[in-house]
Amino acid sequence: MSTTDQFITVRETAQLLGVTERKVMDLVEEGKLQAYRIANQFIRLKKGEVESIRSGGKVVSEVTQLGYTKAERIQDFLYFNDYYIISGVFILFLLYVIFFI
Repeated sequence: MSTTDQFITVRETAQLLGVTERKVMDLVEEGKLQAYRIANQFIRLKKGEVESIRSGGKVVSEVTQLGYTKAERIQDFLYFNDYYIISGVFILFLLYVIFFI
């Protein structure tokens, strides 16, 4: 199998074209890209077709950066570290009880 016949995923296609995965699915729905289903589940695209679209300049790259606010960072920190924070507070409480009561 040559490199032009290799199948790649939607995510790999999006990275290759510099667009979002949703944009790749839109291109498939519009008929600009041919998608293949493997076992009626996994969508794959031919690497050669994707590279020809990229080199032809038919797709404009998207740069999407969503703002990540300070409040969202704190919320994520607390969400992913809640066990450690609660454990640390509990240990400090036990140390206080042991040494001062």
